[in-house]
Amino acid sequence: MHPTESFLQGLRLQGFALAPQAASPTLLEILERAFPPAIAPESTRRRGGQRNVLDEPAGVTAARDTAIRGLARAVLGEDCFVARALLFDKTPDANWKVRWHQDLTIAVRERHEAPGFGPWTHKEGVTHALAPTPLLTRMLALRIHLDPCGEENGPVKVLPGTHQQGKLTEADIAEHKSRVGAVACLACRGDVLAFHPLLLHASSPATKPGHRRVLHLEFAAEALPVGLEWRWEV
Repeated sequence: MHPTESFLQGLRLQGFALAPQAASPTLLEILERAFPPAIAPESTRRRGGQRNVLDEPAGVTAARDTAIRGLARAVLGEDCFVARALLFDKTPDANWKVRWHQDLTIAVRERHEAPGFGPWTHKEGVTHALAPTPLLTRMLALRIHLDPCGEENGPVKVLPGTHQQGKLTEADIAEHKSRVGAVACLACRGDVLAFHPLLLHASSPATKPGHRRVLHLEFAAEALPVGLEWRWEV
């Protein structure tokens, strides 16, 4: 099977797929300079990562990278765009656990009541809302790994196939956890992990914390209802 076909099949059936070495050395060098592992005391980056990465030139560069966009376009079509970007980094000082969840929130310019959107929150100056299921099914997360991520680094774990179940209640999540085997998404530097927002995923604290930098790009392919605008559209 052609690598692209295998990638698309994995996303369609399992809800996730790995694209080995999809991030070019040039892109990795740009991101390395922008988000180095050693954080200076005067740095404004919060422990564990950084929000609003599309306000940074390096974030825009990653969003516009031909190879990265090619992965998203193969799934969402030619008109897709990056609607949000975040940096995650597990370190000895920020070694957290993430419970099983779906990614249900989008970033918008300002609050405007629309069917299916809300509750509303504000995170570091940006308005966010829970989005309706049809919109989320037309989104895709791509995670660019700046560091190797093995079992000891607290990798993302997923429950394959759960992206096909729509939004899940806590009882639904518990039921899926009891019967679906979790898969740890291990990656090398330069690998790109793709997954659907509705896929159940989690992560454990790293048992050997060092750095596990991941640039998380959220692609979308739909316009929002009249009165709502994406906060970023790169």
